[in-house]
Amino acid sequence: MIETDDITESVVSSIAQMKEISTSFRKQNLTTGFVPTMGCLHEGHLTLVRNSLQTCDRTVVSIFVNPTQFGPNEDLDTYPRELKNDIEKLEALGVDAIFFPDIKEMYPAGHNTTVQVQGITQYLCGKSRPELFKGVTTVVLKLFNIVRPDHAFFGEKDWQQLAVIEAMVQDLNLDVVINRVAIVREPDGLALSSRNKYLSPDERQTALSLSRSLQEAQSEIRRGTTSAEIIIRSMRNLFLDQKGVQVDYIFICDPESFKEKEQIRGRTLIALAVKVGPSRLIDNCIVEEF
Repeated sequence: MIETDDITESVVSSIAQMKEISTSFRKQNLTTGFVPTMGCLHEGHLTLVRNSLQTCDRTVVSIFVNPTQFGPNEDLDTYPRELKNDIEKLEALGVDAIFFPDIKEMYPAGHNTTVQVQGITQYLCGKSRPELFKGVTTVVLKLFNIVRPDHAFFGEKDWQQLAVIEAMVQDLNLDVVINRVAIVREPDGLALSSRNKYLSPDERQTALSLSRSLQEAQSEIRRGTTSAEIIIRSMRNLFLDQKGVQVDYIFICDPESFKEKEQIRGRTLIALAVKVGPSRLIDNCIVEEF
C-alpha cells in the first residue's frame, strides 16, 4: 500500500503530465535518458541511473510493477515494493522525474494491444515463462512512447530481456539508443536483484552457487573443456545437494541468436535460472574461446 506522504513533487503519476515534461525537454533541445524499473531499487538500478545522468541532460526513472509480465502463480502480489526508499534514493542522485503510474493508467479498460518479438523469446526465460517477454515489450514500448527518451539504460543481468528490447527497437525503427550496463554484484559475487529481498540468510548463501557455477564453468573452459554438455553437468553438480533449490535451466548458447551450442567456440553466453527458496534468480556470463 502506497502512503500519500511517500509522494513528492518529483513523482509524476499521469501519462499526460509525463508527456508534457518530455515535450518540454525536447523543446529545450535537452537529451533525455530513461531507466525503466519495477522499484525496490538496489545498486544495480542506481548504476543505470548514474549512467543516464552522465550521458544525458535529463533523466527519467519509471517505477511500475508490470502485471502483464507475470504468469499465473508468480510473485506479482508479493513483489517487493519500497516506494518511499526508492524516491529518496532517486532524488538524492538528482533525477529529473520519477514516473509512477498505476495499473489503470497504463492498462485502461479495453486495452487489447500487445507487442511480441518472435524467435529469440523461445529460449531461456521465454521458454519457462511464456508470458514474460510479451509483457516486457508491451510495457517498454508504452513507456518509450510516453517518456520519448533519446537513451534508455538496461542491465546485462537480464541479458535475454535486453536482447529482446534491442530487437524491438530495431524492428520497429524506434528513435532511442539502448545502452548496455554490466552486471553489478555484491562483493561475494551475488548478482544484485530485487528478489534477493526474499532470501533468508541461509538461502542467500545458497544463492551464491549461481555465480560460483559460472566461475567454475569459466575455469573448466580455461583448462580446455569445450563440451557444453560437460560444462552444464559440472554446473548442475553444484546444486545437487542444496536444500530448497530447483534449477530451471542452465543453457549455453550464442549470445545474439540464443541458439544452443554443443561446443564452446567463439563468443558464448552461459546463462542459468535457479529457484532458491521463494526467489527465482538468474545470472549469466560471456566467455570467449580461451
